Amino acid sequence: MSMDAVFRALADPTRRLLLDSLYARNGQTLNALCEHMEMTRQAVTKHLAILGREKEHYLNPVPINEIAERWIGKFERGRLAALSDLKKRLEGEEP
Repeated sequence: MSMDAVFRALADPTRRLLLDSLYARNGQTLNALCEHMEMTRQAVTKHLAILGREKEHYLNPVPINEIAERWIGKFERGRLAALSDLKKRLEGEEP
């Protein structure tokens, strides 16, 4: 899945709710996912882009992690290194 596709998928609030539900309890059937959504089974199926009656759906965190590494992680590395150096100095270790 391309990063553009991941960003498009995450832009939809319904898809974020589905991801939150799968994060809270991974491996749900389509019926279980529909129980907490105020939409039809067909609408949920469209969002999941998966057809099937009792297939369990699992969260694949790899594309989201790739975005975190690419877009968030690089901005945090400098701050984390500075915090690590500060910790070492305060504990009497050489950075």
